[in-house]
Amino acid sequence: MPRTTILVTGGAGFVGSHFARAAMDAGRQVVVLDDLSGGASSSLPSSIPLIVGDIGDVQTVKKVCATHGVGAVAHFAGKIQVGESVRHPDVYFDINMVRSLALLGALRDEGITACLFSSSAAVYGNPQHVPIPETAQCKPVNAYGATKLAFEYALEAWEHAYGLHWAALRYFNAAGAHPEGAMRECHEPETHLIPLAIDAGLGSRPPLTVFGDDYDTPDGTCVRDYIHVLDLASAHLGALALLEQGTTVGPINLGTGRGYSVREVIETTGKVLGRAVPYVMGPRRAGDPPKLVADPSRARELLSWRTERSELTTIVEDAARSRQPSDRPKTAESVHRH
Repeated sequence: MPRTTILVTGGAGFVGSHFARAAMDAGRQVVVLDDLSGGASSSLPSSIPLIVGDIGDVQTVKKVCATHGVGAVAHFAGKIQVGESVRHPDVYFDINMVRSLALLGALRDEGITACLFSSSAAVYGNPQHVPIPETAQCKPVNAYGATKLAFEYALEAWEHAYGLHWAALRYFNAAGAHPEGAMRECHEPETHLIPLAIDAGLGSRPPLTVFGDDYDTPDGTCVRDYIHVLDLASAHLGALALLEQGTTVGPINLGTGRGYSVREVIETTGKVLGRAVPYVMGPRRAGDPPKLVADPSRARELLSWRTERSELTTIVEDAARSRQPSDRPKTAESVHRH
């Protein structure tokens, strides 16, 4: 069987499902491996095969690769909550590092040499200069960022030892939704600012809690670089094409170069909804840097990539379209993360 299929780990999750859909729309064969702990199979088009399983189960990974003719992997599976990673680092090192290493071992054994990794701007910690280039010092301030960076080191080692071609796409803030409204962010519990703000504004969730208003930023709240999930997906496809041609991409920032504060996001959400978003102020949360904004010039040059839907109003409009008032979340936790 020709090895042309893309294995998408964590492909039932937010970014993974949008990438799987974009790859399918581009004419690629895709298979998803997900344990459904952080995503819902309903987010995937029915034409994409879904294997429910653990990335740390080497035999399952090998079987999926052999059965479906996998030639490249897009690795999205992992834990993503900053606050939780501070409280439970053991869980993060287990899933994001130990089980991901088992995945890499299975790929090596199957002769797969292209791996696209969903990394994070959290690898930079508290940056000395903003916007942040890929050459900035990486000094994570939480276990989430530390595990992402550790796996990047593993990818580099696999390159030298086993000839792996890899890319570590360092997201800033993934946001938005497919414009059709059928796919959306659906974390349990939800921890991302924009869906929380929308739900609070629609009355399907208690008022938003903003964690800290005394940061060294223009309005005292954290500043983040928000990028539309479809713009992320297009960058992934561009990076994957290079990997499949035998080129290693390495670390690459995916952002817009423009930051918005928590207050600005709340105000924009209120304008889109036509009603104020209720919120309360809370104390700072451990592990949150004041400002994370990308220098995306390397992605623009290497991938010939430009964002198309990452203006904040468009992001919020697409996200709001995907979140109907009847979608009642199961948890009342209100937090924001980068």
